[in-house]
Amino acid sequence: MIPAHDVAKYFVSLVDEEAGDSISNLKLQKLLYYSQGGFLACYDKPLFPEAIKAWAHGPVVPQVYHEYKQFGAGPIPVEQVDLDRYPIEVRELLDEVNSVYGQFTASKLRDMTHQEPPWRDTPQSETISHEKMKEFFKTLVIHDDVPQGAANSR
Repeated sequence: MIPAHDVAKYFVSLVDEEAGDSISNLKLQKLLYYSQGGFLACYDKPLFPEAIKAWAHGPVVPQVYHEYKQFGAGPIPVEQVDLDRYPIEVRELLDEVNSVYGQFTASKLRDMTHQEPPWRDTPQSETISHEKMKEFFKTLVIHDDVPQGAANSR
């Protein structure tokens, strides 16, 4: 496992500001959720140890939320990461999550998570269980262990 903080930094490092891209805390939280769910479904173990809570605007890793809350709804500044710190299967999954879900706005991702059982069936402020996430995300993975696109599940 790697810390959720490092997963967040990875996503922030992928932002191409020259292309007009940005990432907000809300969007980052949803990418963390999709990463954890995808990793649970593909590898039957969590990607990071921190809990994901069912907050009003969808799934949130509170520790990471508080780290970036100073930016409000605005863009988080791009950070560079040492890719060698990330195992190849982690990088591949995070790149796939970014490719599939990173194309959506924070609001769209929030709306998507609100329709999904892990968040929908967890009482507000409670922890979304790994078992709920694994069960749901196993319905979204294809045979070569790569998460399917959101369009395939809607």
